[in-house]
Amino acid sequence: MTNEELQASIKRVAKQDRFQHHDYFNIDELLTSEQKMARDAVRDWVRQEVSPIIEDCYDRAIYPRHLVKGLAELGAFGPSLPQKYGCAGTDETTYGLMMQELERGDSGVRSAASVQGSLVMYPIYKFGTEEQRMKYLPKLASGEFIGCFGLTEPDHGSDPSSMITNIKDDGDCYILNGAKMWITNSPIADVAVVWAKDEAGDIRGIIVDMDTKGVTAPEIHGKLSLRASITGELVFEDARIPKSQLLPNVKGLKGPLSCLSKARYGIAWGALGAAMDCYDSALRYSLERQQFGKPLAGFQLTQKKLAEMITEITKAQLLTWRLGTLMDSGKATPAQVSMGKRNNVITALTIAREARQIHGGMGITNEYPIMRHMMNLETVLTYEGTHDIHLLITGMDVTGINAFK
Repeated sequence: MTNEELQASIKRVAKQDRFQHHDYFNIDELLTSEQKMARDAVRDWVRQEVSPIIEDCYDRAIYPRHLVKGLAELGAFGPSLPQKYGCAGTDETTYGLMMQELERGDSGVRSAASVQGSLVMYPIYKFGTEEQRMKYLPKLASGEFIGCFGLTEPDHGSDPSSMITNIKDDGDCYILNGAKMWITNSPIADVAVVWAKDEAGDIRGIIVDMDTKGVTAPEIHGKLSLRASITGELVFEDARIPKSQLLPNVKGLKGPLSCLSKARYGIAWGALGAAMDCYDSALRYSLERQQFGKPLAGFQLTQKKLAEMITEITKAQLLTWRLGTLMDSGKATPAQVSMGKRNNVITALTIAREARQIHGGMGITNEYPIMRHMMNLETVLTYEGTHDIHLLITGMDVTGINAFK
């Protein structure tokens, strides 16, 4: 099925997106007019383009690829990279706010933007040559190219240093062999940034054009989470990659880990968007739903749930705002980003679960976004560093002792 046929088959529903912004501590006063303008533009786009179709896409496990054009027009692909390469050149707080709004729509939509910008465009910009930047970044920024990021392997997830994917020198090319797993966008990608060990055992990054002979990307089916996102493998069988595709300015795990820090930062903001959407739905439902002669919101236990939700959302908003200012000043550490990702994802998942209770039986239906957010967040809790791994990163940072080994 072509992209146009797929788009035509997606059902748009008349359901109104009634989301209201929740800002209990007036954090908007800390944002610039430009930051709020970018956030509101994405919010409006989500309301018009994502909300009417996302439940159908999730239900049928369809990736709404036609949204790529809109994401590009919003500047959502690598927004904080320089305008020279077709990017928006925003600050990092603006990037975070954009991810917040995209994930309010759906984690899969935000994932598409995160992978493209933070895991594909960022390493090409940070570690690539100017020729590589000019060749790939404008096309990735415009959505002409779709990218994916190959680090996780079937037998090596949280321990990427043990990867077995490798490159071997063969004249003017490298011979690439190995496999990667759980790769967002790989079945539809035009280009992949792949991490592999060279013959000296050093981890290197290499740009792989997906039409290269010996490169395949089987789709992973049967997902019960992130169903509106496409996920696959990357399989390399004696694929010949020109040496000019090697990212020359990085060697070792610091390359992929720096990309992950960039993406994890976006996730910290994105998960907050999902939490806000669940809270907003629960608050509205509790005010409208009548039981025992009064609204659900009038019962003490419901108010307890709502009060705890907005408290945790406010704490997460303050955390992400401060993390954004640290990122903008170049002072944020990977450990601080890990704390933000871990805290905000588990906060969002907890809020989704509480919101589901407030909705009662209706909370498991696709008339409301709660169950979709909850299922998506189960994946967000695991990818780009599991909940427990981020806990150990914080533990190592505060004690100075490495508990990974």
